[in-house]
Amino acid sequence: MKTAAIYARVSSDKQKEDHTIASQTAALVEFARKQGYDVPRDWIFEDEGFSGASLVRPGLERLRDLVAEGQIETVLVYAPDRLSRKYAYQVLLMEEFARCGVETVFLKAPQSVTPEDNLLLQFQGMIAEYERAQILERSRRGKRHRARQRTNQCTEWYTIRLQLRSQER
Repeated sequence: MKTAAIYARVSSDKQKEDHTIASQTAALVEFARKQGYDVPRDWIFEDEGFSGASLVRPGLERLRDLVAEGQIETVLVYAPDRLSRKYAYQVLLMEEFARCGVETVFLKAPQSVTPEDNLLLQFQGMIAEYERAQILERSRRGKRHRARQRTNQCTEWYTIRLQLRSQER
């Protein structure tokens, strides 16, 4: 039986509240069982509320330490964007794991090593990075819109206040 570790991540508070990390972990545990992997309970690493754009995550750091110690053969991850939202970081982590003799297996990505499968994995990584950029842009746009609305409300209130003062005189 091959030894494996599981890594799951969610970044937003909403995902955290909706327990989507639990669904990732459950799917990975089931996959591990069906594929004959041995996953000790303390080798299930979860990062709740951490951005995939950063490599500084407690669960990921513990996983990387475990890989470096040579204790596991496989890292199971739900999808490439759960490992990282930056394609370069995905490649960096997978190469780091491979140098230690550890295979990275994604539940929602091709499992073989054909050039086409590698290309698809690369596309998934680039799309994850693009999605992150889109989310950030929408968030910035929403914040700017709310700030303008507050400014408009303050300006309206100030105008009304000036009008009331002029009527009192």
